[in-house]
Amino acid sequence: MHLPNLVYDLGLILASASFVSLIFKRFGQPQVLGYLFAGFLVGPYFEYIPSVKEVDSIKVWAEIGIIFLLFALGLEFSFKKMAKVGGGAITTAVIETTGMFMIGYFVGQTLNWSNINSLFLGGMLAISSTAIILKTFDELGYKNQKFVSHVFGVLVIEDLIAIILMVAFSTLALTNELQGPQLAFTLVKLALFITAWFFAGIVLLPLLLKKMHKHFNEESILLFSIACCFLLVIQAVSFGFSPALGAFVMGSVFSGTGLVNKIEENIKPIKALFSAVFFVSVGMLINPSVIASEWPLILGLSAIVVIFKSSLSTIG
Repeated sequence: MHLPNLVYDLGLILASASFVSLIFKRFGQPQVLGYLFAGFLVGPYFEYIPSVKEVDSIKVWAEIGIIFLLFALGLEFSFKKMAKVGGGAITTAVIETTGMFMIGYFVGQTLNWSNINSLFLGGMLAISSTAIILKTFDELGYKNQKFVSHVFGVLVIEDLIAIILMVAFSTLALTNELQGPQLAFTLVKLALFITAWFFAGIVLLPLLLKKMHKHFNEESILLFSIACCFLLVIQAVSFGFSPALGAFVMGSVFSGTGLVNKIEENIKPIKALFSAVFFVSVGMLINPSVIASEWPLILGLSAIVVIFKSSLSTIG
């Protein structure tokens, strides 16, 4: 009997993730670091153990993982929290991203890179990984700390800035010039998209849930919430935004309802499964030959990120 490659790959990923992450936890290291190392072990650049056969299929699973991670983040970040930390989060995000962007561009120019490559480096250094930070806070038990809502606010603003940067850079890479009208159109679309769904979360969804409440059980709540999440993901992509933005906005919409605690409890095992696949898929990208040849640059950029992101965020 033939076993589909997708089943083989998923079994290999979950087995390596569970085994390696347990070793990392035993030595007091973050579980997410274990997932990344497990990804390297089953990836195409490590030939001493069986490797994943269909990398493209794993990318699909990883995309689902990031959707669930950002949906869960949205569930913990209500409109009230957003309003409470909004001013400080915006200030911090603008100072940090602007500063890191300028530093990255300066480093690229110092290395004699082209203007476009220097701009891309600045953009890469300016944006943080929401998924990594969310997973780390979860492991360390920091979610109830006061500073966490502020950090999440900064990450949300960074994700919005990332959308603008991606639009600007994609047109810049293709035409070698920044197209102002297209960028302005994207900003208007982004504002309308978020405003419309925040309105739905405040007015329409509570009314709908009030009428349907008596028909809900745990299974129907889970299916309804995930269906809404993926429908908004589809709509976000149709508007030209990332799936992660749609998932986060839908989570924020549900965070203001009475179902939020049940939804959080029900999606925990699903989020754990798919987020493990996501982080393993990231680890599969690690190429030892690149690290061996570019280690001075990698260490230098890592030091810049640690020192200046911390300093600029503190200033913000």
